[in-house]
Amino acid sequence: MRPSRRMLLAGAAATLAIRPVRAASQRVATLDWALLETLLAMGIVPVAAAELVLFRQVAVEPEVPARVADLGLRGLPNFEALARAEPDLIFNSAYYVAAEPKLRLVAPVETLSIYARGGRPYDRAEEAAIRIGAATGWPEAAQELIAVTRDGLAGHRATLAQHASRPLLVINLGDARHFRVFGPDSMFGEVIARLGLANAWTEPTSYAASAPIGLEALARFADATLVILPPVPPDAHRLLPQSAVWSALPSVRENRVLLLGSMNPFGGLPTAARFARLLTQALLQPEGAGFG
Repeated sequence: MRPSRRMLLAGAAATLAIRPVRAASQRVATLDWALLETLLAMGIVPVAAAELVLFRQVAVEPEVPARVADLGLRGLPNFEALARAEPDLIFNSAYYVAAEPKLRLVAPVETLSIYARGGRPYDRAEEAAIRIGAATGWPEAAQELIAVTRDGLAGHRATLAQHASRPLLVINLGDARHFRVFGPDSMFGEVIARLGLANAWTEPTSYAASAPIGLEALARFADATLVILPPVPPDAHRLLPQSAVWSALPSVRENRVLLLGSMNPFGGLPTAARFARLLTQALLQPEGAGFG
């Protein structure tokens, strides 16, 4: 029997989710979520990481084993808990560089920044995986993650060929009157390009999302499919259906609005894979991903 699209998507998700747990040559910890998800996707379980309750809600995957110690806030970690975890190496990013002097009192620090000016997040995510693999003694785990992610995107690209004619506008709602948009230099923008799709927003957004923009600006993208990333503020859920501006948008009138599952907006390769998978599912089955 020839597998259906749903079966193929489910298989790709399972491939990305299941990783053999590997014993790293060093006990590692991290403050950065992109590095945490990369470690877990490589089968390397850190002894400690930060804001794990929120990570499980926002990033969702990979699953964080219960034995990983929670260090509290990423920007203000619990150094006593970190010391008790006894890491041999701490992975950090430029976001939390202010903590490095204290981190180095516990263990050596290796800084890997996926999001930095002048770089491409997807390429930097691959580079981060390679450096993690080298530092932990599992270079083959990095190559496997890179290959599986690339293969997954290539498979989704083939599946979505029929959707390449309509551009996408990937946004996050700040409230019922404002949104932020992810440009071509963001991780989501790079994934869209790798899927063979067009990003309706062509201006750079400094590898992240734009500053808040008035909702009326969405009228400039009449042909685009709106792709909304959580979280959606409660007032937006409540007030947008009553908004004349929102209701007048062609994408809204024509049911071209998709709400994806939660994901880390500053993630690594696992986030790229999750975004591609959820976007593909939503485009193939839009009735199950509508906003409203």
